[in-house]
Amino acid sequence: MSNSTRADALLAGLPRAGRGRLKVFLGAAPGVGKTYAMLQAAHAQQRQGVRVLAAVVETHGRSETEALLGGLPQQPLLRSEYRGVTLEEMDLDALLQAAPPLALVDELAHSNAPGSRHAKRWQDVQELLAAGIDVYTTVNVQHLESLNDKVRDITGVQVRETVPDWVLQEAFELVLIDLPPRELLERLREGKVYVPEQARAAIDAFFSQTNLTALRELAMQTAAAQVDADLAHGYRQRGEQAPALRGRLLVGIDGDAQAERLVRHASRVAQRRHLPWSAVHVDNGRLPDEGARQRLQAAQQLAERLGGEVVVLRAGEVARTLVQHALERRASLVLVGQSQDRLRRRVFGAGVAVRLLRDSRGLEINVLDRDDLPPPTRAAVKRIWHWRHYLLALLATGLASALAWGVSSVLALPNISLVFLAAVLLVAVRSSLGPALACAALSFLSYDFLFIPPSFSLSIQREEDVLTLVFFLLMAALTGNLAARQRRQLQALRDTQAETRQLLDLSRRLTVATDRRAVFNAAGQHLGGSQGIDVCVLERDADGLLQVASGAPQTFSDNERAAADWAWQHGQAAGQGSDTLPNGRWWWWPLAVDEAPLALLGVRASGGETLSAQRRRVLTALAEPLAQALARARLGEQLEAARLQGETEQLRSALLASVSHDLRTPLTAMRGSIDSLLALGEAIPLDDRRELLEGTRNEAERLDRYIQNLLDMTRLGHGSLKLARDWVAPGDIVGSALARLHAVLAPLQVRTDVPAELPLLFVHAALIEQALVNVLENAARFSPVGGRLELRLRVEDAQLCLAVADQGPGIPPAERSKIFDMFYTAARGDRGGQGTGLGLAICQGMIGAHGGSIRVGEGIDGQGTCITLCLPLPPQPDSDSDAP
Repeated sequence: MSNSTRADALLAGLPRAGRGRLKVFLGAAPGVGKTYAMLQAAHAQQRQGVRVLAAVVETHGRSETEALLGGLPQQPLLRSEYRGVTLEEMDLDALLQAAPPLALVDELAHSNAPGSRHAKRWQDVQELLAAGIDVYTTVNVQHLESLNDKVRDITGVQVRETVPDWVLQEAFELVLIDLPPRELLERLREGKVYVPEQARAAIDAFFSQTNLTALRELAMQTAAAQVDADLAHGYRQRGEQAPALRGRLLVGIDGDAQAERLVRHASRVAQRRHLPWSAVHVDNGRLPDEGARQRLQAAQQLAERLGGEVVVLRAGEVARTLVQHALERRASLVLVGQSQDRLRRRVFGAGVAVRLLRDSRGLEINVLDRDDLPPPTRAAVKRIWHWRHYLLALLATGLASALAWGVSSVLALPNISLVFLAAVLLVAVRSSLGPALACAALSFLSYDFLFIPPSFSLSIQREEDVLTLVFFLLMAALTGNLAARQRRQLQALRDTQAETRQLLDLSRRLTVATDRRAVFNAAGQHLGGSQGIDVCVLERDADGLLQVASGAPQTFSDNERAAADWAWQHGQAAGQGSDTLPNGRWWWWPLAVDEAPLALLGVRASGGETLSAQRRRVLTALAEPLAQALARARLGEQLEAARLQGETEQLRSALLASVSHDLRTPLTAMRGSIDSLLALGEAIPLDDRRELLEGTRNEAERLDRYIQNLLDMTRLGHGSLKLARDWVAPGDIVGSALARLHAVLAPLQVRTDVPAELPLLFVHAALIEQALVNVLENAARFSPVGGRLELRLRVEDAQLCLAVADQGPGIPPAERSKIFDMFYTAARGDRGGQGTGLGLAICQGMIGAHGGSIRVGEGIDGQGTCITLCLPLPPQPDSDSDAP
């Protein structure tokens, strides 16, 4: 066994973070003592210091049970009115608020009162477990969903309140409460289970010796299956060889009355063999009516509740498609129901089971016999006859007869049959198999009546004509069947193509979406185009409230908002068509990745209709790439925030280091000059005093520039820098910058090249001037005394370029891309390691805010550095404008 398998088993054995544990007391029938055993276990926990709260416990008037319950704190029940009757249910919200470490919830399969948050009590228990509350509960074996049909066969009673099997399979502990049938019957007769009148009726109907024995066996089998699963899991935790999964189980279902029974049987077989399983439906377009579609959807929903996978395949040949899918999924067992014995199957081929046995390669094929159910009454059978298709068959036969009569004088008798075959093909392509067979039968009669001697009679004189008619009927039926099958396959391919096109279209829209807003817009544009439904996407705002992020503004009722909140909190579907708050008009599906909801998809059928299960499955498939796109957008936002946070930390560290050194340098020089003037006073010659004062002024200006750079950088980083643009002449900016740096540029040979006819700039003049000042100061700082400094203005490619070249030491090519980084001061080159390193960084921010760029090149005569500021030139203003 691999280490990863053992690690997975160890992790699976640990309780999920923040989730409570479920302990189930399982019994074969009411009265075996499940509630009593649960209360005893609760008292044991209470003696160990665990706070226990009885949320709902049904004592059924039994004195021993009531005595045990009296020693435990109880949560008051919630009362509600329904059709004039007062109903009492567990107060789920109050229990969640009390948050006891252990809650007692009796009768897990109970159906809640209409209007409750959840339709079933087991869903309430799931919410308690999700809140971190341990739960003790009870359930009878007849309430397990997979055993529902078995219990009906045993007792003759259809149990309506059921629990999905996966709820028990996820239980941390399963305790079997067993009582021999004879003792249970004695308790019934003594009135310890029901009152005497009810006890007699129960014994006569449900609690017979045979029934109780059979139910007891089912309970023991369920407990044994749980023990086997726990044992296998324990072996895997120890790293030893555990019973391996032997392939997969596939159950083929259709829209017949046996579909749900077949699904339940498949769930039991998969549980006993420890196999993953799938409910597969091959859609070949043969579902006869809406009733069959509803039965198929009910069976698919049952398979999902029982923990199976639902797969829909579109093809014409059912058996061959099942075998191919089984090979692709490496399945070892295929389970199907026994086909109905129909004449059509006898003529055109065997049923699915026979063809599976014939075509399977190494697969185990199990066939479940048909249940002997009473046939439905005629009133219950609602078959839809597409009379237009049968009218088409009649008209095609009439036209073929007329055409054949017209060409009978020039064509031989065998060739005339081809005209009728063409009519059969036409009907099969345009309709379905039934009208095609009807057209074949009518063509058979017309061919015999009009063309087989004696004419205008259905009698046949020659024996060879009998064979001709038989072959004609056979060929017509076969060609009609083939054409109808091809039409169904074409329709199935069209449906598949439509779904694939929707996924592809949504994926294309989401590919170009870079943020959450773009993802929401793409989802709204794609899903909003669906016919017959209204779609919206909800997200939480800063206050934690759900708001419409995509789609038209909607008004939701309190019940619909409650369903949306619940779907967000628990990551499960809610609303119409689900088992949670189904009374609203909206169906909510969380768009989640790794159990973290990112948004909420809401769908409502137009015209007050119910959203079909097929439409919900398509929307669920579309929601998957939508959730992935939202996760990708969120990840991008997190990475950007992390990058900004890292840069902020780097900025903070560099700023502290810079302030501690660079800002103290001019202060130290100023303090030294001032101390000398104060200490010596008139003893210092006048020229020396003037030099000290000028030095102090220069250092003060230097300090002022440092502080101004820091302020400008802060304003650029926080987005508070406002561009008050105006039309300005480039020469004015250059003149103002040179005047500000007159003292700094005095030791250099400054040469300017500013053409007289230059276009105007639409910029924030003060910012562009400051950027030019920073570049000139940087060039002057590292230029040798008496060196040359050139300032040139040119128009290049609809840009105005201001180039500042010097004769300094230059910048190595490898470091030119770094000089615009904040606080970068090269130990060599143009910036020499002095200063805060903010000047050029501020230049890049100011020029970039105007849509411009900065580039670095060689200086004068290949020596030094040339920094060029490029600003875009917009269309110039009219001559009568207010531009200078």
